[in-house]
Amino acid sequence: MTARTVTLTKLIPEGLPGPEHFEIAETPIPDASVLKDGELLVEVHCMSADPYLRSGVKSGEVPRAMSGFVVGSVTASKSAAWAVGTMFGGSLPFATAQVVDAKLVAGLWPLKHLKREQASLGLGVFGMPGSTAYGGLLGVLRPEKGEKVETIWVSGAAGAVGSLVGQLAKKISGCTVIGSCGGPDKCKMVTEKFGFDHAIDYKTVKTAEELAAKLKEVAPNGIDMYFDNVGGIHFEAAMMALAPHGRVAVCGGISKYNNGERSAERFFPTDMIYTFQRVEGFMCAPWLTGKKGNFHQEMAKWHAEGKIVVEETKFEGVDKWPLAFQALFTGGNKGKVVVNV
Repeated sequence: MTARTVTLTKLIPEGLPGPEHFEIAETPIPDASVLKDGELLVEVHCMSADPYLRSGVKSGEVPRAMSGFVVGSVTASKSAAWAVGTMFGGSLPFATAQVVDAKLVAGLWPLKHLKREQASLGLGVFGMPGSTAYGGLLGVLRPEKGEKVETIWVSGAAGAVGSLVGQLAKKISGCTVIGSCGGPDKCKMVTEKFGFDHAIDYKTVKTAEELAAKLKEVAPNGIDMYFDNVGGIHFEAAMMALAPHGRVAVCGGISKYNNGERSAERFFPTDMIYTFQRVEGFMCAPWLTGKKGNFHQEMAKWHAEGKIVVEETKFEGVDKWPLAFQALFTGGNKGKVVVNV
């Protein structure tokens, strides 16, 4: 038996990542006898492919193992906190079997409520995307409940994070929800499956002004919140449409991840002074680790109640990870991209 590891062999400073940049390395599975105190031997069941990984393959040494979010089970343990058979989520190398040292063990979280066949949910609704949606909406944007129903615009609405943001905003916070996604099929999915009120097909426009005009058709009084997964003309259009006291949560900028040189959006901070607006960047870690909010318990409850619908694009086999990663940038994914190993 061998462990198989996704390995970056060629840097990708710009352009579309693909199988030609990666190899699957094979090594013997470590024996449990090599474990030191506090360490685990684990089997990985599924690996995540996420847009944020794109910036990490532009520079650095190669070859090197790729790392990211995984779900797996403990096969041998020298940690009192982890019993054999326990399912976990964490950020680890993309290797099908591996020893996890005590420092990395401290960053794992248990997924005891999941069955083996539900493992992929630990990468999505109960993992990084879920906690990003939860923290970005409830912790950063903080929808206000009152006489006025607030309006939120979500870019990347058919993706892992955006689809969850919209559902939480609609079903938990009672907002009017507008999504932006590419193509009529995805627009139909976000309204009919996820419950968004409106969907804008960004592929029908070329400029921020055109996108802002589409936004004004469904939000004539502007938007109160914008959840940014895309950057570029989406961010610019959102700032044109942002109402007084509006808030923006900056989560990602996938529209520019494949570019070689960074370019700035048109942004005039002084315009925000008299309108009391706010733009805030954030990461999921405080909510994923439980330092803020009650993500794990509340998301599990909402999912069990049927308030949160999950969409996944699955690839089978660790050797398919490069194609799964590529799909993020070609529009070949709906919801969370998962690689079952």
